[in-house]
Amino acid sequence: MNLPGNDALSLILQRLRLKAEVYVHADFCGTWAVDTSGSRKVPFHLVERGKSWLHMPEEAPRLLTAGDLVIFPHDHAHQLCNQESLPAQVVYNQIPEPDPALPMTTLACGSFEFASQSLWPLLDSLPKVIVLDLTDTHRLGQTHSLMQLMISELQQGHAGSKAVVDQLSAALFVHVLRSQIEQGFAQGVLAALFDPQIGQALSLIHQQPAQDWSVERLAREIGMSRSVFSERFRDLAGKTPMRYLAEWRMREASDLLSSTDDSIAQIAEACGYNSEVAFRKAFRSVTGQTPGAVRKQSRL
Repeated sequence: MNLPGNDALSLILQRLRLKAEVYVHADFCGTWAVDTSGSRKVPFHLVERGKSWLHMPEEAPRLLTAGDLVIFPHDHAHQLCNQESLPAQVVYNQIPEPDPALPMTTLACGSFEFASQSLWPLLDSLPKVIVLDLTDTHRLGQTHSLMQLMISELQQGHAGSKAVVDQLSAALFVHVLRSQIEQGFAQGVLAALFDPQIGQALSLIHQQPAQDWSVERLAREIGMSRSVFSERFRDLAGKTPMRYLAEWRMREASDLLSSTDDSIAQIAEACGYNSEVAFRKAFRSVTGQTPGAVRKQSRL
């Protein structure tokens, strides 16, 4: 599936400064368990070799085998271990001494992180756990190739390999989002980003938040009637175009408050408000905070 012409998803990811890293690539044998939840990031694990059992609260244990990539978009509690029942006594995240006589599992563990994750509903469009079978090269061939390149970099350890792996991990996140769209699992804003026409409207909002947008003007720009556009936008994104515009402007404003020394009046103008009073009122309505409070928190 092709992205919309203006690639709304790339604009989102650039704006949110997606960071990714692989922090463990190791062999596990004997009794072992891994738990990377609670980091307020988006953990992921690749079973490169062998097998592992995935444990999640109120879920039946799930067997993962070589080629399975598991991602937790909401940092859901989870453990990976060597057996179907969680071991009673085990030191989590400890890499055991290798023992050729024992079955071996090779894991690559990492995480994705958004600079403004708490303000962006993109992850809300995803399920609590995603498992991709990368051995299905017909459907996930490119993702499989990407992971193979990552593994090669990890194994060879050449100069600059960490930087390469971190960049490849960011690309991996885009592949994960694509897989959810292609399988029909995505909803909300993510589904809207991939819609040919609504994605164009989102790109206009993302690129030009200060414009005097209205439902009529956005609909006209993408060649839809006002009523059809408004209904389709709400059905996909779960909110009206004007509500989405207001929330996006406030995310822009929050970023400027945190990363610049621009005055409140300057930020108000950059986000499409002619009046500082109107901006302050809108900011508090959308975020529940004042601009001053957000700026103060960013300086702590």
